[in-house]
Amino acid sequence: MSILPSIKLTINLNDPDLEPEHRDTQIQNLMAELKEMDEVNSVYRVRDNNPPQASKALGGFIIGLLTAEVNAKNAKQLFGFLGNRLSGKPIELEVEANGKSLKVKAHSREELEAAIKAAQDFIAG
Repeated sequence: MSILPSIKLTINLNDPDLEPEHRDTQIQNLMAELKEMDEVNSVYRVRDNNPPQASKALGGFIIGLLTAEVNAKNAKQLFGFLGNRLSGKPIELEVEANGKSLKVKAHSREELEAAIKAAQDFIAG
């Protein structure tokens, strides 16, 4: 029995029109939803180990940023969820799989769908 490769997905909600506290609330809500998904192995906030003096980092975490890990078999379900949940929000996704990484940005539903397709193709290939 072979072990399926793990995929690491970093999600950055980077809407410049939102206050940092609101972005932080959104990422906390998304994190809670991802923790409920059976397909997701782990999900966690990204710590800011060296925050600047006047930083607004809340609780030592980078605002609007989280990382989820999922095995390759479940990636499609995770991307489907993210497509529905994050549609129309400006985001950045970084996908790491097989020792490589892909970074994509989206500002609309169409861009998000294209970004998710690019990420799926990247994982498949």
